[in-house]
Amino acid sequence: MFSRRDFLTAGAALVGGAPSPAAGGKVRIGVTDWNLRQASNVDAVALAAKLGFEGLEVSLGRKPVDNRLVLDSADLQAQYRAAAGKHKIRLAGTCLDILHVNYLKSDKLGQKWLADGISITKKLGAKVMLMPFFGKGGLETPAEMDYVGGILKELAPEAKKSGVVLGLENTLSAENNARIMDRAGSSAVSVFYDVGNSTGAGFDIIKEMRWLGASRICMIHLKDNPHYLGEGPIDFAKVFQVIRDIGYSGYADLETNAPSKSVEADMRRNLAFVRKFIR
Repeated sequence: MFSRRDFLTAGAALVGGAPSPAAGGKVRIGVTDWNLRQASNVDAVALAAKLGFEGLEVSLGRKPVDNRLVLDSADLQAQYRAAAGKHKIRLAGTCLDILHVNYLKSDKLGQKWLADGISITKKLGAKVMLMPFFGKGGLETPAEMDYVGGILKELAPEAKKSGVVLGLENTLSAENNARIMDRAGSSAVSVFYDVGNSTGAGFDIIKEMRWLGASRICMIHLKDNPHYLGEGPIDFAKVFQVIRDIGYSGYADLETNAPSKSVEADMRRNLAFVRKFIR
């Protein structure tokens, strides 16, 4: 495992010099379909565009249908691509939600879903697939981290060939995420950095994001639930400053709740809040 100093100095060399999927453009604001209350529903595409988002993060579903992920359907994939084209919005990424049920650290079925999810993400034209590790599926020991890193090492070549980055989302430290990435040994494995989750876990998100750098962050979740953005403990002025400082470009997706119970009103409010930092 690399030391903190090794990591800081090695930079992109540790990922083979490959660019982040976010490289080469500006920061764009997307949204998760589940926070629109339209998980795995193609109607989320039109709603996200209507609200003014530039990208949509699509759940691949938690409940399989005929032993297949919900979006493992050529017809449904075509509907998503058509809707994205019609409404001029990108499918920014996917979420392998079923890892909340079949834990990658202990369930062989999780490995099947991971392989299937890579293929689906490619067919949707998305570049990042979020892999959640929370609750009983969270990674708690070095052995669990290394085991998952080994699984990712096996599947990363297919992800890289497909143009898909596998994003680690969890409540681990930046250093422990680096441990998993080093074990996987591929630029196709990166961190899906969630500022809300990491704040809740007690980490200094500004220091962590600087330490990881843009080459190790494939996507970002913005939230400070249960608050509106800007009204909780997270200083988003500093968050966007570090995003600029490290040179991150790509999608930062709202994963925000609706305190007023109106999804549309609260999403518009939070989107307006972050847009001032983009400007």
